[in-house]
Amino acid sequence: MKGLYALKPWFTRRLAVLQRRLLRGGVSPDVVTFAGILCAGAAAISLAMLPAPWAVLPVVVFLTARLACANLDGSIARASGKQTRLGSVLNEVGDRAADLVMILGLLPHTSLPLVLGAMLAGSAPSWISIAGAAAGVRRINGGPMGKTERSLVIAVAAATGWYAPAAVVVVAGSVLTAGLRLFQVGALCNGRVGEGRDAVGGRS
Repeated sequence: MKGLYALKPWFTRRLAVLQRRLLRGGVSPDVVTFAGILCAGAAAISLAMLPAPWAVLPVVVFLTARLACANLDGSIARASGKQTRLGSVLNEVGDRAADLVMILGLLPHTSLPLVLGAMLAGSAPSWISIAGAAAGVRRINGGPMGKTERSLVIAVAAATGWYAPAAVVVVAGSVLTAGLRLFQVGALCNGRVGEGRDAVGGRS
């Protein structure tokens, strides 16, 4: 199930002009990765400090920028020939950090255990995908609760004030997604579904 990940090619095309400008400016892909974390932090601060629905505009703007950075760091690395093993690590750590920071913005509005549960569950699908890639099978992406869907849920919370339900949706959707990815990774490892190898994070 691809979910909103199916929109990635369309989103990538929208970023083509910005990518060319960053390449001409010699911007490092690692700088773009760090910028994505900062954007997630700005979205979390907006969610934490502004009431609904006033929080929705800055949250949507910063989370869209965060997703753009997550798309651009790898594409800039490939286009500029700056792919490194360290870059792959930074790319993955940056994605996980941005997700955790984003969800942390719910903390002033709902209970600590629920927020911590959402943070833990939200990272599980990615760790399973990384483990699969480390085992030599293709990287599993997509929903039903991938990175883009988690951002959408946070944006809905910013618009409606449904903070606790948003955290519950992240937990339930992420657990489901982790289970589906684990099944797919297991099938790939057993050679029952497809073949192929993708580098972790696309920046090896």
